[in-house]
Amino acid sequence: MAYEGDTYGSARSSETHDGLLVTGIFLFAAVLMLLGGSFHVLQGLAALLDDGFIPSVGNYAYDIDITAWGWMHLITGTFLALAGAGLLSGAIWARLLALFIVVASAIINFVYIPYQPLWSLVQLTLNGLVIWALLSYRMTDDDLA
Repeated sequence: MAYEGDTYGSARSSETHDGLLVTGIFLFAAVLMLLGGSFHVLQGLAALLDDGFIPSVGNYAYDIDITAWGWMHLITGTFLALAGAGLLSGAIWARLLALFIVVASAIINFVYIPYQPLWSLVQLTLNGLVIWALLSYRMTDDDLA
């Protein structure tokens, strides 16, 4: 028997569950973005401070200078971490910006595989999890308001 103050079977219980689910998914994505962004920044700094840190790859279609790789990782990591922090605000623009930056990070890491295969695969895994988290919740009209 449900009392007036009891939330079993009520719409309020469903709303609370959905709210916690969304909060959990976005928190998961934001933390992974902060983590992945930090990894990018560290990788970029390592490449900028020591050109020998990243071995050069011969006969690769994307023959990019190590310093350029360093700057790409540093800039991408900074934006990734900032978008993760923005995602904590719950704003729809932060979610869309985060998705765009994570996709850019995934592309950069895919092209970077011959230089640092294990590191790139870790980053690609984190990016995939964030993309899943950002796209797994279906928005409603209330989210857009």
